Amino acid sequence: MSLRIPYPPCVSGLSSDGDICGTGYKSVWPNTLGMDGKQAKEIIEKDNPLVTGVIISPGFYVSHDFCCNRVWVFVDKHHKVSVVPKVG
Repeated sequence: MSLRIPYPPCVSGLSSDGDICGTGYKSVWPNTLGMDGKQAKEIIEKDNPLVTGVIISPGFYVSHDFCCNRVWVFVDKHHKVSVVPKVG
């Protein structure tokens, strides 16, 4: 059974210079791959105070809209980050 995860209201947009969302903050976290999901969420939110990390467990699905204030943190059954988190 798939369940939908709620998240903060979506804020979207790209800057004219190509900066994702025009914030100047970090937007991708390859260093968190394999890390505990909660720890990764803390790092992401510290690196970019404009986003909310949302941990997604196996069996849950997400919307495909692009949001400047959201980072999906996909974890495996051991709660380890399984996909490189990025803004969107």
